[in-house]
Amino acid sequence: MEYDHELDVRGKVCPMPVLETRKKLEEMDEGEVLKVVGDYPPAKDNIRRFAEENGHEVLEVEEKDDRFVIYIRKGG
Repeated sequence: MEYDHELDVRGKVCPMPVLETRKKLEEMDEGEVLKVVGDYPPAKDNIRRFAEENGHEVLEVEEKDDRFVIYIRKGG
C-alpha cells in the first residue's frame, strides 16, 4: 500500500505508540496516509481505536511474524 509518512514504534509500550501516532498525524495534511509499524500487541488495537475515534480512516491492518503494520488516512 502506498503511504506518505512512516512511524516506527517497535520496542515501545503503551501509551507511547498512541501518543507518537497522534503527534505524527497532527503534523500531516488531511488525506495523507501514515504507516505505523509496531511490535507491542496491545498497541495495535489502541492505535486503531484512537484513529477511528478521532476521525481518521484505518485503511488496513497487517500482522507479520512478531509485528503489526497499520495504515491510517488522516481525516479532517
